[in-house]
Amino acid sequence: MLFLRHYENWHTRMRIDILTVVPELLESPLNHSIVKRAKEAGLVEIIIHDIRDYGKGNYRHVDDYSFGGDAGMVLMVEPIFNLINDLKAERDYDEIIYMSPDGETFNQKEANRLSCLQNIIILCGHYKGVDQRVRDHIITKEISIGDFVLSGGEIPAAMICDAVTRLIPGAISDEQSALTDCFQDNLLAPPVYTRPAEFNGWKVPEILLSGNHAAIRDWMEEQALERTGRLRPDLLEKI
Repeated sequence: MLFLRHYENWHTRMRIDILTVVPELLESPLNHSIVKRAKEAGLVEIIIHDIRDYGKGNYRHVDDYSFGGDAGMVLMVEPIFNLINDLKAERDYDEIIYMSPDGETFNQKEANRLSCLQNIIILCGHYKGVDQRVRDHIITKEISIGDFVLSGGEIPAAMICDAVTRLIPGAISDEQSALTDCFQDNLLAPPVYTRPAEFNGWKVPEILLSGNHAAIRDWMEEQALERTGRLRPDLLEKI
C-alpha cells in the first residue's frame, strides 16, 4: 500500500547523488530514454560526484594499499567522508547506499521502496572496495545486483537509477504500465503481441482479438502464473 499511495500522491522531485571515481561510466545510461526524459521534466535530479575532487594531495589520491598486505587498492575513508558530509550539510538523506556484491539483492520491491524516498546517495565501490569504516559508520544500506563481481559499482548504480526513475509518476506516459511490470506481484509478465494478427503463419491467440476484456484479463493472469511456474518457480513460493 505504501507504494500505491506514493504513486498516487507523489509530487516532490527526487534527488539521487552518485559518488564515483569513474564518472564517465555513468554518462550514457543516465542521459537517454526514460531517465533523460524524467530529468528534463524535473521529476528527478541525478548528480554525479567525482570522489577525486576530494582526494588528498596534489594528485588527489582516493585509494591506498590495504593494511594486512592483501592485493588490490582500497578507496580511502577520508575523501568519501568529506564528500558525504558536504552533501548532508545541504539536505537530509533517506538512504546512503553502497553498491556491494555482499549487499541485499536488488529487486522490484526494493525499487518500489526507494522510489518513495526523496533524497538518496549511492556510493560506487571500485578496486577492492571501500575502507570498512565507511560501511560501518556512514552507509545505511548495502545493495547487490547479483552473485558476481564487476569492476565497480557504476553500472549497478545506473541500473538502480533506471529502475527507480521509471516508477516516478510522469516518467512513463502510461503510469499504469509501471504497476503492471514483471515482479510487481512476484509474477512474470504474460506474453505480449502486436500487429499484424498473423505473420508467417504465426497467429496471435484468438482471445486477445475477442474484445472480451474480462476474458483477456483472466487469460493474462493464467499466462503469468504458467510462465512464472515454468521459468521462475521460486517466485511462486513468495506469493
